[in-house]
Amino acid sequence: MNSIQYGSSASLRAFAVIEAIVRADRPVSLTEVMAEVALPKPTVYRVLTLLEHAGLLLREPDGKRYTVGPRLAYFGTAILMNSSVRGSRHAILQRLVDDIGETCNFTMLDGSEVVYLDRVETAWPLRMNLQPGSRVPLHCSASGKLFLAMLSRARRTKLLDNLPLRRYTGNTITDRDKLERELERIRRDKTSTDNEEYLTGLVCVAVPVLSRDGKPCASVAVQAPVARMSLDQALAHVPALRRAAVALTQTFQEDVVARPRRRKSAAPNRRR
Repeated sequence: MNSIQYGSSASLRAFAVIEAIVRADRPVSLTEVMAEVALPKPTVYRVLTLLEHAGLLLREPDGKRYTVGPRLAYFGTAILMNSSVRGSRHAILQRLVDDIGETCNFTMLDGSEVVYLDRVETAWPLRMNLQPGSRVPLHCSASGKLFLAMLSRARRTKLLDNLPLRRYTGNTITDRDKLERELERIRRDKTSTDNEEYLTGLVCVAVPVLSRDGKPCASVAVQAPVARMSLDQALAHVPALRRAAVALTQTFQEDVVARPRRRKSAAPNRRR
């Protein structure tokens, strides 16, 4: 992110600090935030302290690094669910459902769970009713495993160290080593599956949706009962899922408010 001069606006300075932390893929230090926003140390420290007290940021146990707090994470999810381009995203999902003939989801990672941002149900009578805002586990859902696989190794290890690998069905992967191998495959193929791992009789395939800077930020998935679609049949729809993912990426482009351009400092007056 290019440094921006924010002048005397306390609100814009706070937003600059928030943006620097949100864009990082790991907890960041005071020094790193200072370098990112080009503000003096006392100012950055004061802003970080205020944001931490407001629940927008969290300080790591070592006390030296900051990361997204629960209140800020909630805001991010709420913004995506109520975005001005939600209609466009819903239309993309609807076209995908019309093409595939089964229920499709648009999800993102929220802490240690997957949250549904949008979902279009199939017209078939046998279906699972999950509304936007619903949450499912990471280790046994297609989107969840995809998010885990796409994280940096350090973030993935930290999450898995604290993630209970609860068994939901006979196919749920509860062995850490086996899950790690599965995540490596997903990272390589950029395709994730749920082979009746969360709910017996239900399969799912997910692919990543990229943000405007090319990083995985969400997923789009197809979900169906095995009575109508086998896992192999679901995998045959990966090209359609990838096309929808590209279209969804474009909605992130539409949803971005133009950032202020860096102001050039005026040249000092020189007496001749």
